[in-house]
Amino acid sequence: MKPVIHVGIDVGSTTVKVAALSPYLKLLFGRYQRHMSDIRTATIHLLKELQEKFSGYRITASISGSGGMGLAKMMGLPFCQEILAETKAIRTFHPDTDVIIELGGEDEKITYLRNGVDQRMNGACAGGTGAFIDRMASLLSVDAAGLGELASRAKQIYPIASRCGVFAKTDIQALLNEGVSHEDVALSVFQAVVNQTISGLTCGRPVHGKVAFLGGPLTFQPVLRERFQKTLELSDEDTIVPAHGELYVAIGAVVSARHDRPIDLDSWLAKVEQEKDVSLGTSKTLPPLFANEEEYKEFKERHSRFHAPRGDISKASGSVWLGIDAGSTTIKAVLLDKEGRILYDYYGSNKGTPLAGARKILTDLYEKLPEGVTIAGAGVTGYGEELIKRALQTDVGEVETMAHYRGAKHFLPDVTTILDIGGQDMKCCRIRDGAVDDILLNEACSSGCGSFLDTFAQSLGMDIETFSQIALKAPHPVDLGSRCTVFMNSRVREAQKNGVSVADISAGLSYSVIKNALYKVIRLRRAEDLGNKVVVQGGTFYNDAVLRALEKLLGCHVIRPDVAGLMGAYGIALITKDSCPEGHVSSLVTPEELKSLSYTNEMKRCPGCGNHCMITITRFNDGRAFVSGNRCERGAAIMLTGKSAPHSLLPNIYRWKYDKIWHRRPLSPKQAFRGTVGIPRTLNMYEDYPFWHAFFSKLGYRVLLSGEQVRDIPTEAMETIPSYSECFPAKLAHAHVYDLAKHHPDFIWYPCIDKGPDEGSTNSYNCPMVASYPENIQANMDEVLSKYHAKFYHPFLPLHSDAVVGRLKKFFKPFKISGSEIEAAVLAGRAAEKKYMEELKQETKRILKEINDKHLIGIVLAGRPYHVDPTVNHSIPDLINQLGMAVLSEDGVSMVGGEFPNLRVMNQWTWHSRLYRAADYVTRHANLELVELNSFGCGLDAVVTDQVQEIMNKRGRLYTCLKIDQSLNLGAVRIRLRSLKSAIQERVEENTKAAPILYPKAEFTEDMKKDFTILVPEMSPIHFPLIEAAAKSGGYKVKVLPPVRADIDEGLSCVNNDACYPAIITIGSLMRALKSGEYDLNKTALMMSQTGGMCRASNYIGFIHKALDAEGLSQIPVISLNTHGFEPQPGFKLTPGLGIKLIQAVVYGDALQQCLYRTRPYEKEPGSAETLYRQWQKKAAEAILNGESYHEYKKNISGIIKNFDRLPLADTPRRPRIGIVGEIYVKFSPIASNDIVHAIEANGGEAETSGMLDFFLYGSLDSRFQHKEMDGSFKDDLKGTFTRYLIEWYRKPLEKALKSSKRFHEITPIDKLAKRASQYLSLGNRAGEGWFLTADMIDLLYHECRGVVCLQPFACLPNHITGEGMIHKLHSAYPEAVFLALDCDASASEVNQANRLKLMMNALTEKAEAPEDMSFIRKTMSIRKGTTL
Repeated sequence: MKPVIHVGIDVGSTTVKVAALSPYLKLLFGRYQRHMSDIRTATIHLLKELQEKFSGYRITASISGSGGMGLAKMMGLPFCQEILAETKAIRTFHPDTDVIIELGGEDEKITYLRNGVDQRMNGACAGGTGAFIDRMASLLSVDAAGLGELASRAKQIYPIASRCGVFAKTDIQALLNEGVSHEDVALSVFQAVVNQTISGLTCGRPVHGKVAFLGGPLTFQPVLRERFQKTLELSDEDTIVPAHGELYVAIGAVVSARHDRPIDLDSWLAKVEQEKDVSLGTSKTLPPLFANEEEYKEFKERHSRFHAPRGDISKASGSVWLGIDAGSTTIKAVLLDKEGRILYDYYGSNKGTPLAGARKILTDLYEKLPEGVTIAGAGVTGYGEELIKRALQTDVGEVETMAHYRGAKHFLPDVTTILDIGGQDMKCCRIRDGAVDDILLNEACSSGCGSFLDTFAQSLGMDIETFSQIALKAPHPVDLGSRCTVFMNSRVREAQKNGVSVADISAGLSYSVIKNALYKVIRLRRAEDLGNKVVVQGGTFYNDAVLRALEKLLGCHVIRPDVAGLMGAYGIALITKDSCPEGHVSSLVTPEELKSLSYTNEMKRCPGCGNHCMITITRFNDGRAFVSGNRCERGAAIMLTGKSAPHSLLPNIYRWKYDKIWHRRPLSPKQAFRGTVGIPRTLNMYEDYPFWHAFFSKLGYRVLLSGEQVRDIPTEAMETIPSYSECFPAKLAHAHVYDLAKHHPDFIWYPCIDKGPDEGSTNSYNCPMVASYPENIQANMDEVLSKYHAKFYHPFLPLHSDAVVGRLKKFFKPFKISGSEIEAAVLAGRAAEKKYMEELKQETKRILKEINDKHLIGIVLAGRPYHVDPTVNHSIPDLINQLGMAVLSEDGVSMVGGEFPNLRVMNQWTWHSRLYRAADYVTRHANLELVELNSFGCGLDAVVTDQVQEIMNKRGRLYTCLKIDQSLNLGAVRIRLRSLKSAIQERVEENTKAAPILYPKAEFTEDMKKDFTILVPEMSPIHFPLIEAAAKSGGYKVKVLPPVRADIDEGLSCVNNDACYPAIITIGSLMRALKSGEYDLNKTALMMSQTGGMCRASNYIGFIHKALDAEGLSQIPVISLNTHGFEPQPGFKLTPGLGIKLIQAVVYGDALQQCLYRTRPYEKEPGSAETLYRQWQKKAAEAILNGESYHEYKKNISGIIKNFDRLPLADTPRRPRIGIVGEIYVKFSPIASNDIVHAIEANGGEAETSGMLDFFLYGSLDSRFQHKEMDGSFKDDLKGTFTRYLIEWYRKPLEKALKSSKRFHEITPIDKLAKRASQYLSLGNRAGEGWFLTADMIDLLYHECRGVVCLQPFACLPNHITGEGMIHKLHSAYPEAVFLALDCDASASEVNQANRLKLMMNALTEKAEAPEDMSFIRKTMSIRKGTTL
């Protein structure tokens, strides 16, 4: 017998690892190398190396890793899921580990091993991963190891955004431009990775106990581990760093297969080498860039026409003008003579220090200039403008957008659009009537930028020239979608596994870059919107493939000047030439001064205010000094003179509001006979605090506030944030509550307020996050609150209704506070609130008068009340003051004047309705402009920003929207604001006519009913054919549209991309159907449901109207299906008869769904369950159409259950059951959830989900809570009870049939669901799925589901609270259950989702080994908890 060794292979996203262990588990061989996306070659290369050492041995082998599935098939080896492998390895070698933290090339994972394996993996963003570290290292021109070396010598940490490699790049660039040392930047990058991992993955579950660090980055970067240790406060004995941590997944693969039958190494490897690639899947392709050689020639010829005239510098004489453009990654210069010829140009990377680059250019230029030539003027633009202008004493400085426009205008005087794609930024300027009308910059993502292509070419070991050259002749460019850079990598790898050539990938990437630019940044709906005079610039467009992709997607020719990359410098040179006449002598430093120019940099925090800006002071050798990094002009004065400086004298209502709201005197400890109450400075408190301060002071409480400037979220608070995609203002709430808990007030008061004051809008809801966020605090900060013994009260209260008095009396009764005291306190609160509002109105009037009298420009900085917090607004108001403009706020302006213009959207949120009013007011006043603040991840803004933009644009005014987040690149904001200011100055006449805004809405009349086809998007393939039958029986020609993949792209191009995924798919479906040519557009209507609640779903109707108007189809009527009488259409009525038919259809659907999911995984005859379900679906649809009697209906329902009860099933043990909950559309629609039900079944599970009817029952139950606990009416309560009775009457037959069935479990009544849910959260949570989502999870756990998948559209606000937000609390109650929260989104990576689902299934199958019956124990546990069974 030959000896045996055990081999494991781990194919990761960027590397391949091979490990071999002896039978006694000693490491004999371990290798780790990058595979440059050619996985097969790299793996075989490593195996050959193994064979050299161990030829003649027998092996057992297994493959693991994110890229290993295909390889395992090809090599005929078992596949072991990577986290499983890693857990096996850790349990074998370090059994006392509690938590594993692993960073890989493109993924980060945290695995908790105590009470049930709980695994987290990054979903939508690859911020803190190995690939991220590599990208950051390349910025500092070192490799990853060099980055670690730099970091070990660092002195200081600066904040860097780790959310996205691209922003981190921007932050680093800004730090380098300000002269921060490379060492400090390197350490800051590592800290950013730590923050990203903790905030992105812990999601409400802190890291305690012994922690093992695995994966390449953590093994090879001791400094990174050190940062993790410090941040998590781990002692050395709790830190486990295994030897060979980078090989752990491979070692785990070894352990998992070591009992398999050995095979012969040599003969197996020989066989593998001969294997052709296994069946290569197919990838979606796009048309080739050029159909033939002729097209390419025509293209080259056309683009060679636009060139700037050039001259010879050695023959120059007289005056010349210099323009320098110090960009984010490169520095460019152009020298012009008086004929406008280019005498000299320069384009190079600035390696992080623009000043050094500028010096190099000048030195070179002074050498080349002949005698008798004078520089008449020098100008500078770009990121480094301020510093270079000060250092080199140039004459002119101008914001880069203006410089680019001036350059483009030179080539094409009537240019309509300038598209500029640079290294990491994209800009698009639209020009109207000779002035910049609209400026768009990429704020949230740089996946469409040039550096992305470079990084890619490098990873394939090519230079960008070759990489783009091969794309031009690619026959089948692969469609890679428009995704986050990092996930593009996984798309590309998938394509490579499918054998797609590098040329096709390169061409596909060129398309993606442009798609990103057009659909994500410019949010383009149609190509025509850009106009037909498009000039492109920026270095990326030197790439012919990208340029051609743009022309293919736009369907028109564009102009690329030969100086596309120098456009900024060319434009600033032209501007300088306009402003410095011939013969003028520039103030630019002379060659002698340049030689002696030296400078030192010093970094300090400015003490001026709570922002503590990090300021760089650059001191020059001639005594001048320059300050950068400050947000307001006080910073410069304080830092240079050391004396305090006054705030800007320009009006700034943001500063006024902050002082007015918070600076209120609390009672002294002596006066406070009842004790202290803590109030956090968060979300709604920015408006309600005057009320609560007066209320509690009147009752004799001393009010304590959380800290003024909570900037950084402490780790202990960060670990309690349940969802990483929440908006930053909500995340801050955790820090404020944490701060209060440490100060020990008697209790913390943070009530849930779900409605704002009624200010004339249709509904006056608060945003779901503002309304229910205290629930999240309660559910996730339990450990923190109990550690500091803090009581936390968060009742739901109808604050703006008179009913609040009764509710408060009831709440404070146990406190022994009398009713009359409460009444007096509420009166005091109302008075304080009223006084604050009145003062705000008067101050706004005063500022408006000052703007008028002094001819200032006023900026209405429109956000929400909490945007007053300087931590959230990043002192943008001060920045506006610094640019010489006054600052107003949306709430003040909407009180002074302005009315609701005609709106396309449904006006359902109080705070947002003020934005519409403010926008209306601005359009009537020439000296006001509107800038909107939009927090990243704010779902509602998808609706609101669109509407505000329409109000502004329809009245011919500028609209600027600033996206803000935890970290912010102020450089980009400054560019936007300066561009806005220049644009205002260029416009002579502001349009103040404020014409009425009209939205055409077509009518659906009675007589249309018979010959109009009504298109309805499908939500559930099981229910909707039945619902279609119900509608047809009511006399409507309804056609249900099953969604296809193409609908997603259609939706992305016609709906705001921040809107929820269901909106994108459903509206995409409708628009695609209308464009398909199958329907007579003059005889077609659309239908969509509308809830009228707090969530965005009520605005899908508005989105549809917008899409129709944009396509010129406003003649198509839109019918809203709702019970509130919104958007009435005379030809459609939801009659009781139709309502009953619809209920019956849904009951049939629920019955079929439950039966199918329960039997399909076990059927004896493959396909038999599906066949039976189809037969019954057809039969039920016919029965509904023919108007069956209640008796027949009962018979059919019982027939379904009986038939499925008799369906022959295989005699196999029950699979682990996985419950599916979530937002209603993604829960039922296979396309939205990447077909999660089949995925669960394919992975050996059985899926279970509650019926659709429960959602309607939950809706009808809400009025009871509103009537009892809030300000709802008895009449609504009665209506709800009647609806519920009716629905339940029609579900009775199903309940009866299930009771007597042996296979299917009973349905839990809605009252019981509510009772169970109320132990975890308030039934006041009614946004979206509200408390029902939590109830649904509990119910599935009761029905023995061992795992729950919670699906939500990306940025679905209600789900942050009742879905992801409740997982921590449910996990404490059901420690053995496994929860998985999945974001569904057009850019979610399917590979990533599949991996996370496999993880979950593995965690369950591992546990399934304990056979004893758990239900008995679980029931006794419940009894102990005091719940009702």
